[in-house]
Amino acid sequence: MNRIINIKKYYTCKEHLDKKFDSGRKSRLKAETKEEYLKWKEETRTLLKKVIGLDKMETCELNPETLEVIRLENGITREKVVIQVEPDVYMPFYILIPPVIKTDEIQCFLALPGHSGAGKYSIAGCYEIPAVADKIKEFNYDYGMQLALLGYVVLCPDIRGFGERREEALQTDDESAFINSTCFHLSHMAEPLGQTVTGMNTWDMMRLLDYLKKRNEWKYDKVGCVGFSGGGMLTLWLSALDDRIQQAIISGYLYGYKDSLLTLNGNCSCNYIPHLWEYVDMGDIGALLAPRQVMIQSCRDDHLNGPRGLINVYEQLEIMKKAYRLFGAEENIKHDIREGGHRFHNEVFPLFFHC
Repeated sequence: MNRIINIKKYYTCKEHLDKKFDSGRKSRLKAETKEEYLKWKEETRTLLKKVIGLDKMETCELNPETLEVIRLENGITREKVVIQVEPDVYMPFYILIPPVIKTDEIQCFLALPGHSGAGKYSIAGCYEIPAVADKIKEFNYDYGMQLALLGYVVLCPDIRGFGERREEALQTDDESAFINSTCFHLSHMAEPLGQTVTGMNTWDMMRLLDYLKKRNEWKYDKVGCVGFSGGGMLTLWLSALDDRIQQAIISGYLYGYKDSLLTLNGNCSCNYIPHLWEYVDMGDIGALLAPRQVMIQSCRDDHLNGPRGLINVYEQLEIMKKAYRLFGAEENIKHDIREGGHRFHNEVFPLFFHC
């Protein structure tokens, strides 16, 4: 027996919200000179810090504690460290230290995790964990370890909601819980307090940069950052708001918000920031990186690009390039396109380090 009725017409608000989106972007990049850009950059950074709730974050002593030091078979030394990022809020992370460290201007990279990879465990190449090994194979997720093998010191953190920082809802030994994150729950807790998941994680990465300075073993004022998917999102935001990041690789996360987060409205809660679309599109955020080196990596069939595919990416890249042209630095922004779906491609490393 059929217990429901067939609804032949639905009365939705999507079209109405599309129009609201089109009337937004009030703080878009309009600069025609370098001086106008620098003024826009300062004003937009101040605005975005407030929008994502950085003004709500509380500073404190880092109180770093080294929990373990292991020498891996490949010669990499892996340290596990925990720091205090806010009062009584702690962040564990791995540091991968190669036996011979680069003497380049940039010695250190932050390698930031995306979804469905168990946080730091995939990024740092914990192949001994079978569920993690599967995700590394699926997404090529061990880019932190790959960078360490190239001679860089790499910090691989658990961002909020991932790995050892999962909130109560996923604090079980179930494989799905271990692999996934509690972004949904964090978002529901944070937003009524005027905070966002993006803001909290951006803050924590800034504290990680503070830790590098406090440790004072490697160059800390010019650091690289790499991330795929949700890690690409955090790389974008951190690089946009903190000039200590001098090189960035953003993989699987550069596209227009309307196609990829309004039309594709089932993405993770950490993508959604109240009032953001009233002011900027993603390319405007990316424009805040100029004139620093950045590599954007896109996959042609990545579903997150939205229904228009790479066209949605190109439009945002053009906004970024406008900022780079003001500095005569178009050579510092590159776009690496790969075939297939949502995945990190490590071919980006030799391309990036020779650009």
